[in-house]
Amino acid sequence: DMAGLLKPDAATALIGALKQAVDMPIHLHTHDTSSMQATTYFKAIEAGVDIVDVAIASMSGLTSQPNFNSLAAALQGQERDPKIDVQCLNKYSNYWEDVREYYYPFESGLKAGTAEVYDHEIPGGQYSNLRPQATALGLEHKFEEVKKNYAVVNKMFGDIVKVTPSSKVVGDMAIYMTSNNLTSEDVMQSGDTLSFPESVVSLFRGDLGQVPGGFPTELSRIILKDKEPYKDRPNAHLEPVDFDQEFRQFQADFDEYCDELDFLSYKLYPKVFKDFYQHWLKYGAVWQLPTKAFFYGLKENEELFVQIGRGKHIIIKMLYKAEPDENAMRKVYFELNGQTRVIKVQDQSVSVTKAQNRKVEADSHIGTPLQGRLAEVKVKAGDKVTANQPLFVIEAMKMETTVSAPNAGKVKQVHLEAGSMVEQDDLVIEME
Repeated sequence: DMAGLLKPDAATALIGALKQAVDMPIHLHTHDTSSMQATTYFKAIEAGVDIVDVAIASMSGLTSQPNFNSLAAALQGQERDPKIDVQCLNKYSNYWEDVREYYYPFESGLKAGTAEVYDHEIPGGQYSNLRPQATALGLEHKFEEVKKNYAVVNKMFGDIVKVTPSSKVVGDMAIYMTSNNLTSEDVMQSGDTLSFPESVVSLFRGDLGQVPGGFPTELSRIILKDKEPYKDRPNAHLEPVDFDQEFRQFQADFDEYCDELDFLSYKLYPKVFKDFYQHWLKYGAVWQLPTKAFFYGLKENEELFVQIGRGKHIIIKMLYKAEPDENAMRKVYFELNGQTRVIKVQDQSVSVTKAQNRKVEADSHIGTPLQGRLAEVKVKAGDKVTANQPLFVIEAMKMETTVSAPNAGKVKQVHLEAGSMVEQDDLVIEME
């Protein structure tokens, strides 16, 4: 990964030194937005690297790995030619080029490679996630600022190794600073009153492990507040898992057909699995639908053949859709195996007038630092709270932020309930 962010000659020197220092295969992986990837790989192969990560031509470059087809063709006749059938690779590439068209809304937005990666050091996979995350939070017009803040945060954190999930934590902090118009100086001077994203607190607590020399001392104190960082491995703080007993309980809570892979998904990502499970209960096996129909729906009089099992299929024909009502609900008429059906569907493209939440107006008001969903309210009216006690949790694009009490006091009123959608500075807790 380090070599992936180095220029070709530097990468070659690093790999050469590694080959002499260790008696094991050297694996080069890069996943960035640099236009020098292929050159770095070719020089690395000349230097003796054993394994390289590549991507099929139609999926390569930009935020992905270097072009597999081009590299294989360039190595033909060379001393280390891996003897790969380039024509066969090209056929696979043509297929995935067609498939990729269906997924264009999920593209990173890059049109060409960029050397900016040497400044902000955003890994390609993180770049692909960071832009939609910024868009969902209403910060698409500030994406250049998000990238600049990513570089700032990276330096604040001590220039950490940025791989999943540490790169996401840097991105969460960059978005948090952009959303709240914070500079690094603001964080250092006013950090005691800020509620940082949960992923940032987790990183500095040591949940992802320790960095050589530790995190910057003053920043660690500001982010952790009254929490103590780990001095040992993070797994030393995990509760033991009785897999047999918990798996039985898992199947009882969800479904007897959920298998061990589902159980592991739930243990690693409980909220993601719950969301998936609820989606499956509501909509069924949507993976049976063709990709284009799933993402974009059907046009009027368009017919779709869906195989739902061996020897079992349904034919769906879109007829028409009615005008939306005052709640943006449309009646959609279609045929299912020749029988006319009608369902009500909310049209997400139609604006619905929604009530505006009260905004923070006084020092006794505690509001939301960014837009998202109010996932949990941890206090109620009349509760006495201490400084830094968690009050509520905001969830936005896989990022959780726990908002804590800036000082001790008593809760006068809770203005919003868990599950509410909130904008930045919406009033949640009012203190006496």
